[in-house]
Amino acid sequence: MPIRILPSELVDQIAAGEVIERPASVVKELVENSLDAGARRIEVDIEQGGAGLIRVRDDGCGIEAASLPVALQRHATSKIASLEDLAAIGTLGFRGEALPSIGSVARLRLVSHPAEAAYAAEIILEGGAMSEVRPAAHPRGTTLEVRDLFFNVPARRKFLRSAPTELGHIARLLERLALARPEVSFRLRSGERVLLDTPAADDGTRVAQVLGQAFIERALAVGHAAGPVRLEGWIALPTAARAQADQQYWFVNGRSVRDKLLMSAARLGYRDVLYHGRHPAYVLHLTLDPALVDVNAHPAKLEVRFRDSRQIHEFVLRVIERALAATQPSPAAVPAVGIAPLLGDAPRPPRIEAGRFDFAGEGERQSRSPWAVAAAVREPQPLVEAPAEAARPLGEALAQLHGIYILAQTPEGLILVDMHAAHERVLYERLKAERDGTAAVSQQLLEPLVVELKPYELDALLAERTAWERAGFELDALGPARLALRRVPPLLAGGEIVKIVQSVAEALGNEAPGHHLDAVADRFLGTLACRAAIHARRRLTLPEMDALLRQMECTERSNQCNHGRPTWTRLTLRELDQLFLRGR
Repeated sequence: MPIRILPSELVDQIAAGEVIERPASVVKELVENSLDAGARRIEVDIEQGGAGLIRVRDDGCGIEAASLPVALQRHATSKIASLEDLAAIGTLGFRGEALPSIGSVARLRLVSHPAEAAYAAEIILEGGAMSEVRPAAHPRGTTLEVRDLFFNVPARRKFLRSAPTELGHIARLLERLALARPEVSFRLRSGERVLLDTPAADDGTRVAQVLGQAFIERALAVGHAAGPVRLEGWIALPTAARAQADQQYWFVNGRSVRDKLLMSAARLGYRDVLYHGRHPAYVLHLTLDPALVDVNAHPAKLEVRFRDSRQIHEFVLRVIERALAATQPSPAAVPAVGIAPLLGDAPRPPRIEAGRFDFAGEGERQSRSPWAVAAAVREPQPLVEAPAEAARPLGEALAQLHGIYILAQTPEGLILVDMHAAHERVLYERLKAERDGTAAVSQQLLEPLVVELKPYELDALLAERTAWERAGFELDALGPARLALRRVPPLLAGGEIVKIVQSVAEALGNEAPGHHLDAVADRFLGTLACRAAIHARRRLTLPEMDALLRQMECTERSNQCNHGRPTWTRLTLRELDQLFLRGR
Protein backbone atom coordinates (compact mmCIF):
# COMPACT_ATOMS: atom_id res chain seq x y z
CA MET A 1 0.00 0.00 0.00
CA PRO A 2 1.51 3.37 -0.97
CA ILE A 3 2.17 6.08 1.60
CA ARG A 4 -0.55 8.75 1.54
CA ILE A 5 -1.85 11.70 3.53
CA LEU A 6 -4.94 10.73 5.51
CA PRO A 7 -8.15 12.69 4.90
CA SER A 8 -8.95 15.30 7.55
CA GLU A 9 -12.13 13.56 8.78
CA LEU A 10 -10.14 10.35 9.43
CA VAL A 11 -7.43 12.32 11.22
CA ASP A 12 -10.09 13.90 13.44
CA GLN A 13 -11.54 10.51 14.35
CA ILE A 14 -8.09 9.14 15.18
CA ALA A 15 -7.53 12.15 17.44
CA ALA A 16 -10.96 11.61 18.99
CA GLY A 17 -9.94 8.04 19.86
CA GLU A 18 -7.13 9.45 22.01
CA VAL A 19 -9.19 12.16 23.71
CA ILE A 20 -12.78 10.82 23.78
CA GLU A 21 -12.92 7.40 25.43
CA ARG A 22 -16.47 7.59 26.81
CA PRO A 23 -19.11 10.21 27.71
CA ALA A 24 -17.20 11.15 30.86
CA SER A 25 -14.25 12.16 28.64
CA VAL A 26 -16.52 14.64 26.82
CA VAL A 27 -17.76 16.07 30.11
CA LYS A 28 -14.19 16.46 31.36
CA GLU A 29 -13.05 18.40 28.31
CA LEU A 30 -16.09 20.68 28.26
CA VAL A 31 -16.12 21.44 31.99
CA GLU A 32 -12.39 22.14 32.00
CA ASN A 33 -12.95 24.61 29.15
CA SER A 34 -15.61 26.30 31.28
CA LEU A 35 -13.21 26.56 34.23
CA ASP A 36 -10.51 28.02 31.99
CA ALA A 37 -13.09 30.59 30.83
CA GLY A 38 -13.49 31.82 34.41
CA ALA A 39 -16.90 30.26 35.06
CA ARG A 40 -18.31 30.48 38.57
CA ARG A 41 -21.39 28.36 37.88
CA ILE A 42 -21.41 25.19 35.73
CA GLU A 43 -24.47 23.04 34.98
CA VAL A 44 -24.25 19.63 33.31
CA ASP A 45 -27.29 17.80 31.90
CA ILE A 46 -27.11 14.16 30.84
CA GLU A 47 -29.45 11.85 28.95
CA GLN A 48 -28.97 8.11 28.33
CA GLY A 49 -25.74 8.10 30.31
CA GLY A 50 -24.27 10.77 28.04
CA ALA A 51 -24.71 8.80 24.80
CA GLY A 52 -27.93 10.71 24.00
CA LEU A 53 -27.08 14.19 25.30
CA ILE A 54 -24.37 16.03 27.17
CA ARG A 55 -25.08 19.70 27.81
CA VAL A 56 -22.61 21.93 29.67
CA ARG A 57 -23.66 25.51 30.45
CA ASP A 58 -21.47 28.08 32.19
CA ASP A 59 -21.32 31.78 33.02
CA GLY A 60 -17.74 32.23 31.79
CA CYS A 61 -16.26 34.89 29.52
CA GLY A 62 -17.76 33.42 26.33
CA ILE A 63 -16.45 33.27 22.73
CA GLU A 64 -17.03 36.06 20.23
CA ALA A 65 -18.96 35.18 17.09
CA ALA A 66 -15.99 35.61 14.72
CA SER A 67 -13.95 33.08 16.74
CA LEU A 68 -16.53 30.29 16.79
CA PRO A 69 -15.40 28.63 13.51
CA VAL A 70 -11.78 28.87 14.64
CA ALA A 71 -12.58 27.28 18.00
CA LEU A 72 -13.81 24.14 16.20
CA GLN A 73 -10.62 23.65 14.22
CA ARG A 74 -7.81 21.37 15.33
CA HIS A 75 -4.98 22.90 17.38
CA ALA A 76 -6.86 26.17 17.80
CA THR A 77 -6.55 27.55 21.35
CA SER A 78 -6.36 30.80 23.27
CA LYS A 79 -4.32 29.28 26.08
CA ILE A 80 -0.81 28.99 24.66
CA ALA A 81 1.02 30.72 21.84
CA SER A 82 4.68 29.72 22.12
CA LEU A 83 7.09 27.06 23.38
CA GLU A 84 7.60 29.17 26.50
CA ASP A 85 3.88 28.92 27.25
CA LEU A 86 3.98 25.15 26.76
CA ALA A 87 6.78 24.88 29.33
CA ALA A 88 4.68 26.58 32.04
CA ILE A 89 1.03 25.71 31.47
CA GLY A 90 -1.37 27.33 33.92
CA THR A 91 -4.68 26.23 32.36
CA LEU A 92 -6.49 22.89 32.34
CA GLY A 93 -6.72 22.69 28.55
CA PHE A 94 -4.13 23.80 26.02
CA ARG A 95 -3.94 21.42 23.01
CA GLY A 96 -6.92 22.68 21.04
CA GLU A 97 -8.06 19.14 20.21
CA ALA A 98 -11.18 18.59 22.32
CA LEU A 99 -13.92 20.41 20.38
CA PRO A 100 -12.98 19.24 16.86
CA SER A 101 -12.45 15.69 18.18
CA ILE A 102 -15.89 15.68 19.81
CA GLY A 103 -17.47 17.20 16.70
CA SER A 104 -16.00 14.46 14.52
CA VAL A 105 -17.84 11.69 16.42
CA ALA A 106 -21.01 13.48 17.57
CA ARG A 107 -23.45 16.30 16.80
CA LEU A 108 -22.07 19.36 18.54
CA ARG A 109 -23.81 22.70 19.03
CA LEU A 110 -21.89 25.63 20.46
CA VAL A 111 -23.72 28.77 21.63
CA SER A 112 -21.87 31.63 23.30
CA HIS A 113 -22.55 35.17 24.50
CA PRO A 114 -19.49 37.19 25.52
CA ALA A 115 -20.07 39.93 28.09
CA GLU A 116 -19.17 42.68 25.61
CA ALA A 117 -21.36 41.39 22.75
CA ALA A 118 -24.90 42.57 22.07
CA TYR A 119 -26.22 39.10 21.31
CA ALA A 120 -25.21 35.44 21.26
CA ALA A 121 -24.10 33.35 18.29
CA GLU A 122 -24.16 29.64 17.55
CA ILE A 123 -22.41 27.14 15.32
CA ILE A 124 -22.97 23.42 14.68
CA LEU A 125 -20.37 20.75 13.98
CA GLU A 126 -21.80 17.38 12.95
CA GLY A 127 -19.56 14.48 12.01
CA GLY A 128 -16.83 16.95 11.06
CA ALA A 129 -19.13 19.16 8.90
CA MET A 130 -19.36 22.77 10.15
CA SER A 131 -22.36 25.09 9.72
CA GLU A 132 -22.41 28.85 9.31
CA VAL A 133 -22.38 31.12 12.35
CA ARG A 134 -25.81 32.54 13.12
CA PRO A 135 -27.41 34.70 15.85
CA ALA A 136 -29.01 32.97 18.85
CA ALA A 137 -30.71 33.72 22.15
CA HIS A 138 -28.52 32.89 25.15
CA PRO A 139 -27.56 34.52 28.47
CA ARG A 140 -23.99 35.59 29.22
CA GLY A 141 -21.69 32.59 29.01
CA THR A 142 -21.49 29.46 26.86
CA THR A 143 -23.49 26.29 26.27
CA LEU A 144 -22.15 23.21 24.50
CA GLU A 145 -24.53 20.42 23.49
CA VAL A 146 -23.19 17.04 22.38
CA ARG A 147 -25.82 14.65 20.99
CA ASP A 148 -25.63 11.09 19.66
CA LEU A 149 -22.07 10.38 20.71
CA PHE A 150 -20.30 8.00 18.29
CA PHE A 151 -23.31 8.05 15.93
CA ASN A 152 -20.95 7.72 12.97
CA VAL A 153 -18.57 5.26 14.65
CA PRO A 154 -20.81 2.29 15.51
CA ALA A 155 -17.86 0.14 16.56
CA ARG A 156 -16.98 2.65 19.30
CA ARG A 157 -20.59 3.01 20.41
CA LYS A 158 -20.82 -0.74 21.00
CA PHE A 159 -18.08 -0.45 23.60
CA LEU A 160 -20.10 1.93 25.77
CA ARG A 161 -21.42 0.42 28.99
CA SER A 162 -24.96 0.68 30.29
CA ALA A 163 -26.41 4.13 30.90
CA PRO A 164 -26.14 3.83 34.74
CA THR A 165 -22.50 2.78 34.46
CA GLU A 166 -21.59 5.68 32.18
CA LEU A 167 -23.55 8.06 34.41
CA GLY A 168 -21.58 6.81 37.40
CA HIS A 169 -18.31 7.68 35.64
CA ILE A 170 -19.64 11.18 34.92
CA ALA A 171 -20.80 11.69 38.52
CA ARG A 172 -17.40 10.66 39.93
CA LEU A 173 -15.67 12.96 37.46
CA LEU A 174 -17.84 15.92 38.53
CA GLU A 175 -17.09 15.14 42.17
CA ARG A 176 -13.37 15.37 41.43
CA LEU A 177 -13.80 18.66 39.58
CA ALA A 178 -15.95 20.02 42.39
CA LEU A 179 -13.25 19.12 44.94
CA ALA A 180 -10.63 20.78 42.75
CA ARG A 181 -12.51 24.10 42.54
CA PRO A 182 -14.55 24.76 45.71
CA GLU A 183 -15.16 28.38 44.66
CA VAL A 184 -17.20 27.21 41.65
CA SER A 185 -20.82 26.02 41.84
CA PHE A 186 -21.52 22.67 40.12
CA ARG A 187 -24.82 20.97 39.30
CA LEU A 188 -25.28 17.61 37.56
CA ARG A 189 -28.69 16.45 36.34
CA SER A 190 -29.81 13.28 34.60
CA GLY A 191 -33.29 13.89 33.27
CA GLU A 192 -35.25 15.27 36.25
CA ARG A 193 -32.84 13.90 38.86
CA VAL A 194 -30.23 16.13 40.47
CA LEU A 195 -27.19 13.96 41.17
CA LEU A 196 -24.81 16.65 42.39
CA ASP A 197 -25.51 20.17 43.62
CA THR A 198 -22.58 21.93 45.29
CA PRO A 199 -22.86 25.69 45.84
CA ALA A 200 -19.62 27.65 45.96
CA ALA A 201 -17.93 27.13 49.34
CA ASP A 202 -14.62 27.03 51.15
CA ASP A 203 -12.40 23.98 50.99
CA GLY A 204 -13.67 22.21 54.11
CA THR A 205 -17.32 22.80 53.27
CA ARG A 206 -16.85 21.54 49.71
CA VAL A 207 -15.20 18.34 50.98
CA ALA A 208 -18.18 17.80 53.29
CA GLN A 209 -20.59 18.49 50.37
CA VAL A 210 -18.98 15.79 48.23
CA LEU A 211 -17.67 13.20 50.72
CA GLY A 212 -19.96 13.86 53.67
CA GLN A 213 -19.50 15.49 57.06
CA ALA A 214 -18.28 12.18 58.52
CA PHE A 215 -15.12 12.45 56.39
CA ILE A 216 -14.27 15.86 57.86
CA GLU A 217 -14.97 14.71 61.41
CA ARG A 218 -12.41 11.91 61.08
CA ALA A 219 -9.75 13.80 59.15
CA LEU A 220 -6.80 16.10 59.78
CA ALA A 221 -6.34 19.36 57.90
CA VAL A 222 -2.80 19.74 56.54
CA GLY A 223 -1.09 22.72 55.03
CA HIS A 224 2.59 23.29 54.42
CA ALA A 225 4.61 25.40 51.99
CA ALA A 226 8.27 25.33 50.99
CA GLY A 227 9.35 27.91 48.44
CA PRO A 228 7.27 27.47 45.27
CA VAL A 229 5.61 24.26 46.52
CA ARG A 230 2.58 23.92 48.80
CA LEU A 231 0.60 20.90 49.98
CA GLU A 232 -2.78 21.35 51.64
CA GLY A 233 -6.02 19.51 52.10
CA TRP A 234 -7.42 16.76 54.30
CA ILE A 235 -6.07 13.35 55.28
CA ALA A 236 -8.33 10.81 56.98
CA LEU A 237 -7.31 9.27 60.28
CA PRO A 238 -5.78 5.80 59.93
CA THR A 239 -8.84 4.27 61.57
CA ALA A 240 -10.98 5.82 58.81
CA ALA A 241 -9.08 3.82 56.17
CA ARG A 242 -11.16 2.08 53.52
CA ALA A 243 -11.30 -1.34 51.90
CA GLN A 244 -10.83 0.28 48.47
CA ALA A 245 -8.80 3.22 47.21
CA ASP A 246 -11.99 5.06 46.24
CA GLN A 247 -11.46 8.24 48.27
CA GLN A 248 -8.01 9.30 47.12
CA TYR A 249 -8.10 12.67 45.38
CA TRP A 250 -4.99 14.40 44.08
CA PHE A 251 -4.95 17.86 42.47
CA VAL A 252 -1.88 19.50 40.96
CA ASN A 253 -2.32 23.22 40.28
CA GLY A 254 -6.08 22.66 40.29
CA ARG A 255 -5.92 19.73 37.86
CA SER A 256 -7.36 16.38 38.96
CA VAL A 257 -4.73 13.67 38.43
CA ARG A 258 -4.22 10.00 39.27
CA ASP A 259 -0.47 10.17 39.48
CA LYS A 260 1.44 7.08 40.62
CA LEU A 261 4.27 9.05 42.24
CA LEU A 262 1.91 11.11 44.42
CA MET A 263 -0.22 8.11 45.35
CA SER A 264 2.92 6.20 46.33
CA ALA A 265 4.14 9.08 48.51
CA ALA A 266 0.79 9.28 50.31
CA ARG A 267 0.68 5.53 50.87
CA LEU A 268 4.17 5.57 52.38
CA GLY A 269 3.22 8.51 54.59
CA TYR A 270 0.66 6.17 56.20
CA ARG A 271 2.95 3.14 56.35
CA ASP A 272 3.46 3.13 60.14
CA VAL A 273 -0.20 3.52 61.05
CA LEU A 274 -2.29 1.72 58.42
CA TYR A 275 -3.77 -1.73 58.88
CA HIS A 276 -2.68 -4.17 56.17
CA GLY A 277 -5.03 -4.41 53.22
CA ARG A 278 -6.61 -1.01 53.95
CA HIS A 279 -6.30 2.17 51.88
CA PRO A 280 -5.93 5.75 53.14
CA ALA A 281 -8.47 8.41 52.21
CA TYR A 282 -7.47 11.99 51.43
CA VAL A 283 -8.17 15.13 49.42
CA LEU A 284 -4.84 16.83 48.69
CA HIS A 285 -3.89 19.85 46.60
CA LEU A 286 -0.30 20.26 45.44
CA THR A 287 0.46 23.75 44.16
CA LEU A 288 3.80 24.63 42.59
CA ASP A 289 5.40 26.76 39.91
CA PRO A 290 3.99 25.56 36.55
CA ALA A 291 7.54 25.49 35.20
CA LEU A 292 8.34 22.68 37.66
CA VAL A 293 5.71 20.27 36.30
CA ASP A 294 4.92 18.93 32.83
CA VAL A 295 1.18 18.33 32.35
CA ASN A 296 1.69 17.27 28.72
CA ALA A 297 2.82 13.77 29.69
CA HIS A 298 -0.44 11.83 29.23
CA PRO A 299 -3.06 11.98 26.43
CA ALA A 300 -5.86 12.49 28.96
CA LYS A 301 -3.65 14.64 31.24
CA LEU A 302 -4.26 12.26 34.15
CA GLU A 303 -0.57 11.95 35.03
CA VAL A 304 2.07 14.64 35.29
CA ARG A 305 5.85 14.68 35.22
CA PHE A 306 7.78 16.66 37.83
CA ARG A 307 11.11 18.26 37.12
CA ASP A 308 12.43 16.86 40.41
CA SER A 309 10.20 13.89 41.14
CA ARG A 310 12.34 12.61 44.02
CA GLN A 311 12.05 15.86 45.96
CA ILE A 312 8.30 16.04 45.39
CA HIS A 313 7.90 12.44 46.56
CA GLU A 314 9.94 13.13 49.69
CA PHE A 315 8.09 16.39 50.36
CA VAL A 316 4.64 14.79 50.20
CA LEU A 317 5.69 11.72 52.19
CA ARG A 318 7.23 13.69 55.05
CA VAL A 319 4.42 16.24 55.38
CA ILE A 320 1.81 13.47 55.65
CA GLU A 321 4.05 11.46 57.96
CA ARG A 322 4.56 14.40 60.35
CA ALA A 323 0.85 15.23 60.38
CA LEU A 324 -0.03 11.65 61.29
CA ALA A 325 2.62 11.64 64.01
CA ALA A 326 0.21 13.76 66.07
CA THR A 327 -2.37 10.95 66.22
CA GLN A 328 -1.96 10.33 69.94
CA PRO A 329 -4.28 10.50 72.96
CA SER A 330 -5.49 13.96 73.96
CA PRO A 331 -8.62 15.28 75.69
CA ALA A 332 -10.09 16.47 72.36
CA ALA A 333 -8.96 13.51 70.24
CA VAL A 334 -11.39 11.15 68.61
CA PRO A 335 -10.61 7.64 69.94
CA ALA A 336 -8.77 5.35 67.58
CA VAL A 337 -11.89 3.18 67.49
CA GLY A 338 -15.37 4.46 68.31
CA ILE A 339 -18.00 2.90 70.54
CA ALA A 340 -20.74 5.44 69.76
CA PRO A 341 -21.99 3.60 66.61
CA LEU A 342 -22.89 0.63 68.82
CA LEU A 343 -25.19 2.86 70.86
CA GLY A 344 -27.60 3.74 68.05
CA ASP A 345 -28.46 7.42 68.38
CA ALA A 346 -25.63 8.18 70.77
CA PRO A 347 -23.96 11.58 70.27
CA ARG A 348 -20.99 11.73 67.93
CA PRO A 349 -17.51 11.57 69.45
CA PRO A 350 -15.74 14.91 69.97
CA ARG A 351 -14.78 16.45 66.67
CA ILE A 352 -11.14 16.73 65.76
CA GLU A 353 -9.89 20.28 65.79
CA ALA A 354 -9.02 21.15 62.21
CA GLY A 355 -5.69 22.60 63.22
CA ARG A 356 -3.32 22.87 60.29
CA PHE A 357 0.11 21.35 60.65
CA ASP A 358 1.99 24.34 59.28
CA PHE A 359 5.45 23.49 60.67
CA ALA A 360 6.07 27.16 61.41
CA GLY A 361 9.47 28.71 61.78
CA GLU A 362 11.04 27.56 58.56
CA GLY A 363 11.14 30.81 56.66
CA GLU A 364 14.94 30.96 56.62
CA ARG A 365 15.19 27.45 55.17
CA GLN A 366 12.66 28.33 52.48
CA SER A 367 14.64 31.39 51.42
CA ARG A 368 17.68 29.21 50.80
CA SER A 369 16.03 26.37 48.95
CA PRO A 370 12.53 25.56 47.72
CA TRP A 371 13.08 21.97 48.84
CA ALA A 372 13.97 22.73 52.45
CA VAL A 373 10.83 21.00 53.63
CA ALA A 374 12.19 17.62 52.55
CA ALA A 375 14.79 17.93 55.28
CA ALA A 376 12.70 19.99 57.68
CA VAL A 377 9.95 17.46 58.17
CA ARG A 378 12.43 14.63 58.37
CA GLU A 379 14.16 16.10 61.41
CA PRO A 380 13.22 14.34 64.67
CA GLN A 381 10.83 16.37 66.78
CA PRO A 382 11.64 17.26 70.40
CA LEU A 383 10.45 14.79 72.98
CA VAL A 384 6.96 15.54 74.22
CA GLU A 385 6.71 15.96 77.98
CA ALA A 386 4.24 13.76 79.80
CA PRO A 387 1.01 15.62 80.55
CA ALA A 388 0.39 16.97 84.03
CA GLU A 389 -1.63 14.83 86.40
CA ALA A 390 -4.69 17.07 85.95
CA ALA A 391 -4.57 16.68 82.15
CA ARG A 392 -3.99 12.99 81.58
CA PRO A 393 -6.25 12.02 78.66
CA LEU A 394 -5.93 8.29 79.40
CA GLY A 395 -6.71 8.70 83.08
CA GLU A 396 -5.69 6.42 85.94
CA ALA A 397 -5.51 2.63 85.61
CA LEU A 398 -8.14 0.66 87.51
CA ALA A 399 -7.66 -2.96 86.44
CA GLN A 400 -6.66 -5.44 83.76
CA LEU A 401 -9.35 -7.28 81.80
CA HIS A 402 -8.62 -10.89 80.72
CA GLY A 403 -4.92 -10.07 80.60
CA ILE A 404 -5.52 -8.13 77.36
CA TYR A 405 -7.06 -4.73 78.12
CA ILE A 406 -6.32 -1.98 80.60
CA LEU A 407 -9.29 -0.20 82.14
CA ALA A 408 -8.68 3.39 83.21
CA GLN A 409 -10.89 6.12 84.65
CA THR A 410 -11.04 9.75 83.55
CA PRO A 411 -13.33 12.58 84.73
CA GLU A 412 -15.32 12.07 81.52
CA GLY A 413 -15.75 8.29 81.73
CA LEU A 414 -13.89 5.07 80.98
CA ILE A 415 -10.82 4.34 78.81
CA LEU A 416 -10.06 0.91 77.31
CA VAL A 417 -6.50 0.21 76.11
CA ASP A 418 -5.19 -2.79 74.15
CA MET A 419 -1.98 -3.20 76.11
CA HIS A 420 -0.06 -5.19 73.46
CA ALA A 421 -0.92 -2.79 70.64
CA ALA A 422 -0.09 0.22 72.81
CA HIS A 423 3.22 -1.19 74.06
CA GLU A 424 4.16 -2.18 70.52
CA ARG A 425 3.81 1.43 69.33
CA VAL A 426 5.75 2.79 72.32
CA LEU A 427 8.62 0.36 71.72
CA TYR A 428 8.65 1.02 67.98
CA GLU A 429 8.90 4.77 68.36
CA ARG A 430 11.64 4.40 70.98
CA LEU A 431 13.61 2.03 68.76
CA LYS A 432 13.32 4.45 65.84
CA ALA A 433 14.51 7.34 68.03
CA GLU A 434 17.52 5.34 69.21
CA ARG A 435 18.30 4.24 65.67
CA ASP A 436 18.22 7.82 64.42
CA GLY A 437 20.52 8.99 67.23
CA THR A 438 24.26 9.49 66.90
CA ALA A 439 25.08 6.01 68.20
CA ALA A 440 23.07 2.87 68.73
CA VAL A 441 22.33 2.13 72.39
CA SER A 442 23.24 -1.44 73.34
CA GLN A 443 24.22 -3.58 76.30
CA GLN A 444 27.14 -6.01 76.39
CA LEU A 445 26.19 -9.58 77.36
CA LEU A 446 28.42 -11.42 79.82
CA GLU A 447 28.22 -14.50 77.64
CA PRO A 448 27.11 -14.60 74.00
CA LEU A 449 23.68 -16.08 73.40
CA VAL A 450 23.43 -18.75 70.69
CA VAL A 451 20.30 -18.66 68.52
CA GLU A 452 19.31 -21.66 66.40
CA LEU A 453 17.79 -20.62 63.05
CA LYS A 454 16.90 -22.18 59.75
CA PRO A 455 19.53 -21.56 57.07
CA TYR A 456 17.27 -19.29 54.97
CA GLU A 457 16.29 -17.33 58.10
CA LEU A 458 19.93 -16.75 58.94
CA ASP A 459 20.61 -15.63 55.36
CA ALA A 460 17.71 -13.14 55.52
CA LEU A 461 18.94 -11.87 58.88
CA LEU A 462 22.51 -11.35 57.70
CA ALA A 463 21.22 -9.56 54.60
CA GLU A 464 19.84 -6.92 56.94
CA ARG A 465 22.76 -6.94 59.32
CA THR A 466 23.13 -3.17 59.15
CA ALA A 467 19.58 -2.68 60.41
CA TRP A 468 20.24 -5.04 63.35
CA GLU A 469 23.45 -3.22 64.24
CA ARG A 470 21.76 0.19 64.05
CA ALA A 471 19.15 -1.13 66.48
CA GLY A 472 21.87 -2.02 69.02
CA PHE A 473 22.71 -5.65 68.22
CA GLU A 474 26.16 -7.17 67.76
CA LEU A 475 25.93 -10.56 66.10
CA ASP A 476 28.04 -13.16 64.30
CA ALA A 477 27.24 -16.30 62.32
CA LEU A 478 28.63 -19.43 63.99
CA GLY A 479 27.62 -21.72 61.17
CA PRO A 480 24.96 -22.19 58.48
CA ALA A 481 22.15 -22.20 61.06
CA ARG A 482 23.58 -20.69 64.29
CA LEU A 483 23.85 -17.07 65.38
CA ALA A 484 25.78 -15.55 68.29
CA LEU A 485 24.41 -12.43 70.04
CA ARG A 486 27.06 -10.38 71.86
CA ARG A 487 25.22 -7.08 72.42
CA VAL A 488 21.46 -6.31 72.53
CA PRO A 489 19.33 -3.17 72.98
CA PRO A 490 18.63 -2.35 76.65
CA LEU A 491 14.91 -2.64 75.94
CA LEU A 492 15.38 -6.38 75.50
CA ALA A 493 17.77 -6.97 78.36
CA GLY A 494 16.32 -9.52 80.77
CA GLY A 495 13.64 -10.59 78.32
CA GLU A 496 13.38 -13.77 76.33
CA ILE A 497 15.95 -12.50 73.86
CA VAL A 498 16.52 -15.77 72.01
CA LYS A 499 12.80 -16.31 71.37
CA ILE A 500 12.39 -12.69 70.26
CA VAL A 501 15.29 -12.88 67.80
CA GLN A 502 14.02 -16.21 66.43
CA SER A 503 10.55 -14.73 65.97
CA VAL A 504 11.89 -11.61 64.23
CA ALA A 505 14.14 -13.66 61.93
CA GLU A 506 11.24 -15.91 60.98
CA ALA A 507 8.98 -12.95 60.23
CA LEU A 508 11.60 -11.11 58.17
CA GLY A 509 12.44 -14.24 56.21
CA ASN A 510 8.81 -14.55 55.08
CA GLU A 511 8.10 -10.90 54.24
CA ALA A 512 8.01 -9.32 50.81
CA PRO A 513 10.52 -6.56 49.97
CA GLY A 514 9.72 -3.01 51.04
CA HIS A 515 8.70 -0.19 48.74
CA HIS A 516 10.95 2.59 50.00
CA LEU A 517 14.50 3.21 51.12
CA ASP A 518 13.43 3.35 54.79
CA ALA A 519 11.12 0.35 54.54
CA VAL A 520 13.67 -2.37 55.33
CA ALA A 521 14.90 -0.72 58.53
CA ASP A 522 11.41 0.33 59.64
CA ARG A 523 9.99 -3.10 58.90
CA PHE A 524 12.71 -4.66 60.99
CA LEU A 525 12.13 -2.35 63.95
CA GLY A 526 8.38 -2.79 63.69
CA THR A 527 8.72 -6.56 63.77
CA LEU A 528 11.16 -6.34 66.67
CA ALA A 529 8.75 -4.11 68.63
CA CYS A 530 5.85 -6.45 67.94
CA ARG A 531 7.72 -9.49 69.16
CA ALA A 532 9.14 -7.72 72.22
CA ALA A 533 5.91 -6.02 73.35
CA ILE A 534 3.92 -7.46 76.26
CA HIS A 535 1.54 -10.15 75.11
CA ALA A 536 -1.84 -11.38 76.23
CA ARG A 537 -2.15 -13.00 79.67
CA ARG A 538 0.81 -11.03 81.03
CA ARG A 539 -0.22 -9.75 84.44
CA LEU A 540 0.61 -6.10 85.07
CA THR A 541 0.55 -4.17 88.32
CA LEU A 542 -1.36 -0.88 88.56
CA PRO A 543 1.90 1.14 88.49
CA GLU A 544 2.95 -0.75 85.35
CA MET A 545 -0.39 -0.02 83.70
CA ASP A 546 -0.14 3.66 84.63
CA ALA A 547 3.40 3.80 83.25
CA LEU A 548 2.19 2.46 79.91
CA LEU A 549 -0.64 5.02 79.80
CA ARG A 550 1.79 7.87 80.47
CA GLN A 551 4.14 6.58 77.75
CA MET A 552 1.26 6.45 75.26
CA GLU A 553 0.35 10.07 76.01
CA CYS A 554 3.80 11.30 74.99
CA THR A 555 4.43 8.91 72.07
CA GLU A 556 3.78 9.86 68.47
CA ARG A 557 1.22 7.85 66.46
CA SER A 558 0.15 6.02 69.61
CA ASN A 559 -3.49 5.89 68.48
CA GLN A 560 -2.47 2.89 66.35
CA CYS A 561 0.00 0.06 66.67
CA ASN A 562 2.64 -0.55 63.99
CA HIS A 563 0.15 -2.61 61.99
CA GLY A 564 -2.54 0.06 62.08
CA ARG A 565 -4.77 -1.51 64.74
CA PRO A 566 -6.39 0.94 67.19
CA THR A 567 -4.85 1.07 70.67
CA TRP A 568 -7.55 2.74 72.78
CA THR A 569 -11.12 3.95 72.96
CA ARG A 570 -13.24 6.11 75.23
CA LEU A 571 -16.67 5.44 76.73
CA THR A 572 -18.09 8.67 78.18
CA LEU A 573 -20.36 8.88 81.20
CA ARG A 574 -23.15 10.00 78.88
CA GLU A 575 -22.72 6.87 76.77
CA LEU A 576 -22.62 4.72 79.90
CA ASP A 577 -25.84 6.36 81.10
CA GLN A 578 -27.43 5.59 77.75
CA LEU A 579 -26.44 1.92 77.99
CA PHE A 580 -28.21 1.65 81.37
CA LEU A 581 -31.14 3.97 80.41
CA ARG A 582 -30.27 6.41 83.20
CA GLY A 583 -32.18 9.68 83.06
CA ARG A 584 -35.06 8.21 81.02
